[in-house]
Amino acid sequence: MLAAIGAFLNVLNARLFWLIEKIERIERAMDRGSGGRRAQELPALEQRRAYAQWAINLSTSAALTICLVVALLFVSAFIRPQLGTAVALAWIVTMSLLFLALLLFLLETRLATNSARERRQLSRKLVQRRHESEDED
Repeated sequence: MLAAIGAFLNVLNARLFWLIEKIERIERAMDRGSGGRRAQELPALEQRRAYAQWAINLSTSAALTICLVVALLFVSAFIRPQLGTAVALAWIVTMSLLFLALLLFLLETRLATNSARERRQLSRKLVQRRHESEDED
C-alpha cells in the first residue's frame, strides 16, 4: 500500500510541478504585458493546482496512517489488550483519505482535459464567484 501511495504521490508531484511552472510562465508574461488569452486561463489553472495540492496532502496523510496501522499491529503483538479496533479505525481513516485524494485527482484531470475555451469559461465563473463572495463580506 505504501508503494502504491508513493507512486501516486510521484504522479501528483509531477503534475503539481508542471502546473506551478505554467502558472509562473503566464504570470511572467502578464508582468511583461503579453499574457493574452493564456492569462484568462489562470483561475482554472489555480483551481487545478489547489486540487493537486489537496490530493498530495491527503495522500501523504494516508501514508502516515498506514505507518500507524503497521506500528499498531506490531505493538499489539507485545501487549495484552488487543488493538484491533484501533487498527480497524486507522485503516478506515486511511481508505477515506485515499478516496478523497483520488476524487481530487479525478477533478484535477477532468479540468486538465478541458479545451482552452472551456478553461477560459470556467475561469470566468471562478472569478465571478470570487467577486460575489467578496461582495457578501
